[in-house]
Amino acid sequence: MFEQDVIVIGAGAAGLFCAAQAGKRGRRVVVLDHAKKVGRKILMSGGGRCNFTNMYASAENFLSDNPHFCKSALSRYTQWDFIGLVSDYGIPYHEKTLGQLFCDDSAKDIVNLLMGECESAGVAIHTQCEILDVDKTTSGFVLQTSRGEYRCESLVVATGGLSMPKLGASPFGYRLAEQFGLRVLPTRAGLVPFTLHEQDKQVLAELSGISLDASAQCNNTSFNESILFTHRGLSGPAVLQISSYWHSGDTVTFDLYPHGTMLEVLQQGQQQHPEAQLSTLLSQHYAKRCVQTLLPYLGIDNKPLKQYQGKQLQQVADKLHAWQIQPNGTEGYRTAEVTLGGVDTEGLSSKTLMAKDVEGLFFIGEVVDVTGWLGGYNFQWAWSSGWVAGQNA
Repeated sequence: MFEQDVIVIGAGAAGLFCAAQAGKRGRRVVVLDHAKKVGRKILMSGGGRCNFTNMYASAENFLSDNPHFCKSALSRYTQWDFIGLVSDYGIPYHEKTLGQLFCDDSAKDIVNLLMGECESAGVAIHTQCEILDVDKTTSGFVLQTSRGEYRCESLVVATGGLSMPKLGASPFGYRLAEQFGLRVLPTRAGLVPFTLHEQDKQVLAELSGISLDASAQCNNTSFNESILFTHRGLSGPAVLQISSYWHSGDTVTFDLYPHGTMLEVLQQGQQQHPEAQLSTLLSQHYAKRCVQTLLPYLGIDNKPLKQYQGKQLQQVADKLHAWQIQPNGTEGYRTAEVTLGGVDTEGLSSKTLMAKDVEGLFFIGEVVDVTGWLGGYNFQWAWSSGWVAGQNA
């Protein structure tokens, strides 16, 4: 039997960081994980370079049934605190775009940082440990596992969501929450590519591999980044971002010329090169293959610019500024970066992340109904929520 002060279930970003914080307080801590290796999702993130936080992280960058819940944790352990820790470890990093910070070398640097923090805090990590049963006792919790019985005073659940099942994602954390009477809000894939209906896919698959600047808008939210055509549908940062706000049946509006006024481009082109075809003018702004495919798809006639009369140029501009499409669905948890929904924050203290009605039971990271935008925000929630629980577990 293993007697501990704190057991953390899940050796991901939130779990490892929390364990280190609790260990630094002199608590006896063990981390349990069913996988062979720790931090598998960290190693894959950011194309193997780990987008470990965002310089602009704030509560506005998160989705939750209670948008105020994450404020306390984010303000008590900020992106600057974690950036300071990265610097303490001498890890070289850079800003890519929009405040997104990546390791110069490898995501392994972040895993090594977490392991270093755990080691210096005396944290034990037991991998390949399957949890079979969890019970509450008067003094804490007892866990039956494939490695024997563990007992603890505080139990921290950092089991993540359902995204990327190949890396071992499971609904274990949600089931545990429900076992102890916490509500779990419906979950769905977030930060995920769209799939298209057959008639759209047949045309747009021709553009597979082409990326262009666009803004994506749905449900009163918009993101201005790039979109990528794939052989299955649409991806790229703007698409991944808006997917978290999209629900089945919704229409997404794309502005394919977000940084200017297309009407001005068309009018200027008409004055300077009246004989030129519309496709020739547009090929100065989009890939040629894009123009050849999108004009007929959007119902735009390709003819010499001088032949467009009255409001016809305005109509062309409107179609490029407001291309509306109804996705068939998303690629689901298989490729999703995060899981929306999860353990209802209503049952948790925002100050400690402990369950209000179950003394000593904490939920942190992605298992909780707090989901960040693309760009390092979900890692920041892992650090902030892990830090808070680590001070209290």
